[in-house]
Amino acid sequence: MDMKLEVLVVPVSDVDRAKAFYENLGFRLDVDFVANESYRILQFTPPGSAASIIFGKGVTSSQPGSIDGLVLAVRDIDAARAELLSRGVAVSEVFHDAGGGLAGGFHAGTKARAPGPDPEGHSYGSYASFSDPDGNGWLLQEITTRLPGR
Repeated sequence: MDMKLEVLVVPVSDVDRAKAFYENLGFRLDVDFVANESYRILQFTPPGSAASIIFGKGVTSSQPGSIDGLVLAVRDIDAARAELLSRGVAVSEVFHDAGGGLAGGFHAGTKARAPGPDPEGHSYGSYASFSDPDGNGWLLQEITTRLPGR
């Protein structure tokens, strides 16, 4: 059976503010549909991604800002970070797993983060983080060579 992740729902409090933020990131606006005053849905796709995000009014009952750890795979963490900074996005410094593993971005909080890129240059080992205006957390993860089967 084939299953592909298609859409993730991102809860936001201000639809137009979120729309401006994701447009500024360079995400492609696929849909902005208003059914009535209580329902509006927007779909955005990150550059080069097969999966999209949706948000809007009346789309989810999840609390705005409650999503953490949405991952954007990038080939060059420094270039991706510089691009976001040039767009006015507050992006963390590059970090890696303080324990030496490849899960530096997937720990609650920032205790497991060590400054700088993965010292061994491992694919999947270097990260940077940012949040949307509601506090939904995003990670940039540098992937230069995919694991087998990926």
